[in-house]
Amino acid sequence: MANTVAYRRRKGTVAILEELARDITGWPAHAVEFFRVLATTQHVNHVRLSNLYSPDLRRWEPLEHVNTPFDELAHTADVRRIASGRGRYNIPNVGIFLWRLRSYELRRSPAIRVDGHRYLFNPLGTDTQLFTKPEPEPSVAHLSKPINVPMPIGRRSLHERLSEYYGPGKSIYLEIDEEEKDSDLVMACNLGDVPGNGWAHTPPEGKIAIDPVLGRIAFPEALPEDANVLVTYHYGFSADMGGGEYDRAASLGAGTVRRVRAAELSSITEDGVVEITDSGRYEGALDIDTDEHVELRAADGRRPTLSLEDDLEIEGGPDAEVTLNGLLISGGALKVSGDLRRLRLVHCTLVPGIRLEPNSEPEKGSEPSLKIEAEGVEVEIDRCILGGMRIEAGSEARITNSILDATNVSNAAYAAKNGPGGRLRIENSTVIGSVSADVLELGSNTIFLGKLTARRKQEGCVRFSYLPLNSEVPRRHRCHPENEAGRVRPQFTSLRYGDPGYCQLGRWCAVEIHRGADDESEMGAFHDLFAPQREANLRARLDEYLRFGLEAGILYAT
Repeated sequence: MANTVAYRRRKGTVAILEELARDITGWPAHAVEFFRVLATTQHVNHVRLSNLYSPDLRRWEPLEHVNTPFDELAHTADVRRIASGRGRYNIPNVGIFLWRLRSYELRRSPAIRVDGHRYLFNPLGTDTQLFTKPEPEPSVAHLSKPINVPMPIGRRSLHERLSEYYGPGKSIYLEIDEEEKDSDLVMACNLGDVPGNGWAHTPPEGKIAIDPVLGRIAFPEALPEDANVLVTYHYGFSADMGGGEYDRAASLGAGTVRRVRAAELSSITEDGVVEITDSGRYEGALDIDTDEHVELRAADGRRPTLSLEDDLEIEGGPDAEVTLNGLLISGGALKVSGDLRRLRLVHCTLVPGIRLEPNSEPEKGSEPSLKIEAEGVEVEIDRCILGGMRIEAGSEARITNSILDATNVSNAAYAAKNGPGGRLRIENSTVIGSVSADVLELGSNTIFLGKLTARRKQEGCVRFSYLPLNSEVPRRHRCHPENEAGRVRPQFTSLRYGDPGYCQLGRWCAVEIHRGADDESEMGAFHDLFAPQREANLRARLDEYLRFGLEAGILYAT
């Protein structure tokens, strides 16, 4: 009630519209009165020096923010309605920009060495766009700036405002052999590729070059082989999925805990909980063998990387259970054999394609990242990202709020080694690739981009999902497309693992997909974000706080 009274006392101001959008949706927001950036014929007695039609090329900041929510350049009038999300620059228009991507932190992660001079931020050894760590706004009346929202960091922005982005507790930070590097030793630089000549530039002596667009680091002199370069940075993603330094406390099991650092990890043969206490890196072979229960997990607020030499072999007795929680696994698949009863994957990423090439393409796109070669295994997957699955018909899988990515719709995302895979129940997920199951017990609120086939069609159901028309499945209920004439397809920001907008529904995705779930949320892996409901709640309240004659539109910055 106190908030409502405060809102209504400030009705009609752009600051309250921004605050309202932020509180209702839970997303960072920025409000823009578009008449302020509308090109006009000016009266000689009322010259608006800040509204020149031709941009001043000497001012870097307006040029850096062209076509972003913070665009300050003058634009010609746009007569399309802003409520449709297409029109912008007109006298009555107010734009509410929302950021669907969040900024996730990775602290003190080992940088990947390319050679003595060059390193990469991404623990998978690929380029990555660095994001801003949003700073709190100083007051309610303050309109957000680029530093207050999870925006990608540009090279010019980092150069001009290095002290805002670099340092302890900020967006980017470097440590070398436990020695902290101050901002006066760092510079922003374009470290893009030059054909036949490596990266574009070499920093001057005494400086460390950082490229925030590509996530690259260059040193003026070669570092020793055993140099320990630790990076703290932020990357963009849509939701708490696949592991990360977000809150996972509710998913952590109880029991005797043995705590180790990532580099100290070894094959596990004893029952109990093994907890990795840092966001470090393990390289080498790894096996798990148990007769009871083993949980290998990252500590809450940590994201370690397991860079395997070969497949991670998991074996167990008839009553054995293995749980993996919060891990980023690359270089090998999980391979289950023996008499294991249950395998649980929670908040894990098994890199689609096993490993990423330096250009971020999958190294082995058609190779599965999870192999269940035993029968009678119960596989539970929750809030994970993984490549294809091979699971014998005698086993079964339950998948929720996850992404199953075979890297191409023509590859098998779910099947057995020879024939249909085991019984499947999948909800609120996105599947890139074909699915072949013995029994499809339930497919709900899920996007199947490849052909879906169930061998036994008398059992099971597919509901509120997208699947190709040529799929062979049990009875369908409220699925799309309904027929060839009304064919709709999901549109995504990106389908390449590693991109910030990975598997995020695009801005112009069909409403049948965007609101096609059983609760009118979106289909797919990000169902539980309830994005359509957030937008609907905001639209229902905007008119109450707008000045008479104005029209508001909701625009997505990411």
